[in-house]
Amino acid sequence: MVYLFSAALLLAGVAEARITRIVITRTESPTFGGASFGNVGAYEKLVGRAYGEVDPSDRRNAVITDIALAPRNLRGMVEYSTDIYILRPVDQSKGNHRVFFDINNRGGARALSVMNEAHSGGNDPTTSADAGNGFLMREGYTIVMSGWDVTVAPGKGRMTITVPVAANPDGSPVTGPALEEFVIDDATTLKGALTYPATTLDKASASLTVRTLYSDPPVPIARENWEFINERAIRLLPAGTPFQNGRLYEFVYNAKDPVVAGLAFASLRDLTAFLHYGTADNSGTANPLAGNVKYAYSFSSSQPSRFVHDFLYLGFNEDEQGRPVFDGVLSWLGGASGGFFNYRFAQPGRTHRQHIARWYPERQFPFADQITYDPVTRKTDGRLRRCLATHTCPKIFEANSENEYWAKAGSLLHTTTRGKDLADPANVRFYLLSSLPHGGGSGPGICEQPRNPLVPGPTLRALLAAMDEWVTAGTEPPKSRVPRRSDGTLVASLPQAGEGFPVIEGVTYNGRLHEGDLLNYGETFDRGLFTRIPPKFLGSPYPALVPKTDQDGNDIAGIRMVDVAVPTATYTGWALRAGPAAGDGCDAAGQKLDFAQTKAERIAKGDPRLSIEERYETHEAYVKNVTDAAQQLLQQRFLLQEDVERYIEKAAASDIRKQE
Repeated sequence: MVYLFSAALLLAGVAEARITRIVITRTESPTFGGASFGNVGAYEKLVGRAYGEVDPSDRRNAVITDIALAPRNLRGMVEYSTDIYILRPVDQSKGNHRVFFDINNRGGARALSVMNEAHSGGNDPTTSADAGNGFLMREGYTIVMSGWDVTVAPGKGRMTITVPVAANPDGSPVTGPALEEFVIDDATTLKGALTYPATTLDKASASLTVRTLYSDPPVPIARENWEFINERAIRLLPAGTPFQNGRLYEFVYNAKDPVVAGLAFASLRDLTAFLHYGTADNSGTANPLAGNVKYAYSFSSSQPSRFVHDFLYLGFNEDEQGRPVFDGVLSWLGGASGGFFNYRFAQPGRTHRQHIARWYPERQFPFADQITYDPVTRKTDGRLRRCLATHTCPKIFEANSENEYWAKAGSLLHTTTRGKDLADPANVRFYLLSSLPHGGGSGPGICEQPRNPLVPGPTLRALLAAMDEWVTAGTEPPKSRVPRRSDGTLVASLPQAGEGFPVIEGVTYNGRLHEGDLLNYGETFDRGLFTRIPPKFLGSPYPALVPKTDQDGNDIAGIRMVDVAVPTATYTGWALRAGPAAGDGCDAAGQKLDFAQTKAERIAKGDPRLSIEERYETHEAYVKNVTDAAQQLLQQRFLLQEDVERYIEKAAASDIRKQE
């Protein structure tokens, strides 16, 4: 394809975004083994790197921690570079002219696995199988990825970003306190890696503690029982001693050379703006999507959804020309949290759970999009405050599993910090995917019970279609579907008595969840700098509320997917650990607790939940129930026709109540 540009266009392209150079190092056309996707046809991939720079004095960039300490080029700019990956229709005129920006998770792509339910391909999908069911391609989306997580190391095929190291004006290294938590779930771990280099190998400047449960007091480990391997790792002594299974180790030390991690926000902003609005880079190399982007959407799953929360809060959805960056945001599994992204000695990969990472900054006011007053911190703020002021807010779908209510304070997305329901903002809708886990699985793993295998793809596909109609045509989306205080479906995580969760033999229910800690990291924390590590615990003042369940233990409120609406098991978004840390939360996992097959079996076990034979008189009755539930979700715009058909076919092929 040939691009022609006048000098005026080239100058406009330079001014439109801060991407100074784009280099495509590999092209595969067609990709996916030459597969054709409906009316859109074949796809091609472009792989390369984008180079950018930001003005540290611009108000849009001044919020980046330590940007004033970043080295500058001859133009006084701060530079960065990032991997880029583009999947686009070979004939771009047949695409839908929408960028679907897959904001990766710890360097790993998520869009095709979540939206297309692909089980292969990773970060470099190539074969027809890597396209999964082909949904995004059949819809004509151009899928874009880039690096943003500063702790993802080069190699292993993951998306990376390079940002500068902060240094003092005299050239000396920046130093400060840092914390590493080693979560041990095996008996073979011999080394604890450090995210940043230690300033000294003198053990007197560091401390190591251990505990089993988060609620246990940390127990100091004597200095003679551990050592630095080098400035980037420690180990227990004598050498070869493994860290103990089921334990939490916390290492506090003095670190040096923090990277300017918040540049990741600027890189996402500028690359998206360049692809959306730009024509060419500074050298005249064409924007590979020039003239073919009408709308830009972000998609994120888990960690990057929390990144998007902070992206919006810090004002990065406004580009340097004052235009909106993303028109629509589909956030999956973000909870009500931000993350450890825009701080000195940031560790973006850290994530709070009931059991892990509780000492890291993640859960700070504001939680909701609306501007509200928090009597705890005596602050008035909201995640969308900046974009509301600049008229650059996108349309937003916040979709969460039940797990986010137990581990990520999901209720604070749509309640005040005192637990009262909030009205939805005009540009935001909230959806609970009832009874889903954060991450699916089978078998118990490190949990007490078999894990919940349900996946969100069918609902997220329908939500994407609804969001697209909202952005492009102004069609009102489905109303929010979340538990509310006002109707009694959002409750405290009390023991099951009176709250709906059934008493099931062999299944522990202890109401264990992430309570919502308030921590003091020191007086300069609001500037992204820590003076108190570990932080001082100030209590758990924010209400952590969870969805109420029905008599089967499945969530009442939310979008009840077909497997939940026509159940053969209790599905939970929470789980508890087995082993030494039994009773603590099992991180991202949920549970699948099968119903008894017969009434006699149920009674013999003392199971209060109706058996399969009591629920579905015949196989045909089961299939009809599935059909009715799927059709209802279709009418509510929470399911697409193709997925209705898949559910019905799966039910017909199942052995539920089939006679021998």
